[in-house]
Amino acid sequence: MMQNRQTDVAETLIRFFSYFTILTNLLVALYFTNRIRPFAKVLNHTSSLTAITSFILIVGLVYQFVLRSAWQPTGLQRLVDELLHSVNPLFVFIYWLIYKPKIKISFRSLCYWLAYPLFYALFIMLRGSISGFYPYPFLNVEKIGWANAIINMLLILAVAIVLMLLLSIAGKQVKRKQEDDLYKNG
Repeated sequence: MMQNRQTDVAETLIRFFSYFTILTNLLVALYFTNRIRPFAKVLNHTSSLTAITSFILIVGLVYQFVLRSAWQPTGLQRLVDELLHSVNPLFVFIYWLIYKPKIKISFRSLCYWLAYPLFYALFIMLRGSISGFYPYPFLNVEKIGWANAIINMLLILAVAIVLMLLLSIAGKQVKRKQEDDLYKNG
């Protein structure tokens, strides 16, 4: 992307950071950095890992089912592509399964996290309408129209909500089982 740019450096950087994949993987990196050296209270909240896991799973799912056939990277690009879209989502999900404190998470606290994909969608639509650049074909208003782009955004938002709910419910079930085991063995 940086080598074959057809725009100036500033526009190239803006486009690079317009990908949900890049932003979400940065969010994952911030979360794990915060675990080692705390700097952001919001990342310490009990809902943070569940929300971030949902978002990185969206990255993986959308890539595997929608975008994988759109291009065939080679060499280093393929390695990076697999890390960002396959390995990291799987890693974060496994981390969530093993290390997430199994406590009750309110749906309200998860709703605050929906601001991230909502602001992302608004930014992409606004930026795309000005620059003509849409990072994903399923959001490209110029090619698929506003109605289809909005439907696609709503579908992804619905998947985010479902994933957050499923992870939250799964966490509650594990917590309940742990409490039952503790009661039986205690």
